[in-house]
Amino acid sequence: MDIFLLIQAVIMGIVEGITEFLPISSTGYLILSADLMSFWTKEKVDVFVVVIQMGAILAVIYDYWGRLWQALTGLVTGKSEVLSNPRQLGLSLIIATIPVMIIGFSFAEEIKTHLFNPVTVAIMLIIGGLLIFYVENRPKTIIASEAEEVTFKTALKIGLFQCLALIPGTSRSGATIIGALWLGVSRKASAEFSFFMGIPVIVGAALLDLIKHGDVFTNQEDWLVLGVGTAVSFIVALLCIRWLVAWVSLRDFKIFAWLRIVTGVVVLVAAWVFGYQFAG
Repeated sequence: MDIFLLIQAVIMGIVEGITEFLPISSTGYLILSADLMSFWTKEKVDVFVVVIQMGAILAVIYDYWGRLWQALTGLVTGKSEVLSNPRQLGLSLIIATIPVMIIGFSFAEEIKTHLFNPVTVAIMLIIGGLLIFYVENRPKTIIASEAEEVTFKTALKIGLFQCLALIPGTSRSGATIIGALWLGVSRKASAEFSFFMGIPVIVGAALLDLIKHGDVFTNQEDWLVLGVGTAVSFIVALLCIRWLVAWVSLRDFKIFAWLRIVTGVVVLVAAWVFGYQFAG
């Protein structure tokens, strides 16, 4: 058993758990981390990066189980003891998921082949950071204070923003939360709606990748490494979810915009000035 490989998997799990719900791109930071540590082969890393995110999204299901169950049953009954409009929340989440499902399933292989590399990540980190500054500085009119108040039209627009996150370095959470803020959804509702709509997308992508490329894991050690990374991401994400909701309720995302831009610039400088050769 390669203990060093397990330690790397733990580090990757921590990176995923911390970054999944922040507007800084968990996929981007996972790609950069794997490259810096020379973690595994590219074929295994590409699957690992997608599947490990399921650990973080399982943390959302665990932490918000009551509201999610009410939204699910509310689709049928239209009633809820917790949500004011459970049917609207459930349908809005379905509508928001449709665009990325269509585009993601149609172009997943092309995206992984051509865009899963550190330079693409760096460029998108910088562009995303600049967009955060733009949206945060715009005057805002709130049209939805709670996640269940997001209309079908707004949900579809947020779903289109989520499609941008198929490019690594964009950030699914960043695209959906900032997109929702741009459309007039409150900070707290933007974060929670983003968490909820990530469930079918991330779980679906992880299962599809395992079905298509699970054969790259050729022995029990490979599956153990994947399991450790996923378990660590679940635990760390569980500790971060409530903190992020509390953060966005009171503060803006400009600090994360700076983090994105600085990280992107450092990576590009390493590639250009110092001639650093990135793996993959």
